[in-house]
Amino acid sequence: QVQLVESGGGLVQAGGSLRLSCAASGRTFSSYGMGWFRQAPGKEREFVAAISWTGQTTSYADSVKGRFTISRDNAKNTVYLQMNSLKPEDTAVYYCAAELLGAEWYTDASRYTYWGQGTQVTVSS
Repeated sequence: QVQLVESGGGLVQAGGSLRLSCAASGRTFSSYGMGWFRQAPGKEREFVAAISWTGQTTSYADSVKGRFTISRDNAKNTVYLQMNSLKPEDTAVYYCAAELLGAEWYTDASRYTYWGQGTQVTVSS
């Protein structure tokens, strides 16, 4: 069982930055692949970024590539999403997800068993 708690969301102007954190419970965090997803009002949840359980490989949605960076700190049981050059279309609730031995190519939400409660990110124009 893994419990995930996101933090770091907020209101930011276009062009600004935010860093989201996702703290995980449990002693086997290093065995979990992690993903970030987002859901805007009236839209389906979409993939943002993922990092393999080894931490060696990552993947990104085309819409965030070059602006967002996913990373993990296994000593702190935490995965991060650094978001730079934010745009109004990045406004959404951001969720982190975990899957045992997950790979960076886990871009489909159905591959993840554990989910956080989400954190709101609002980018003003």
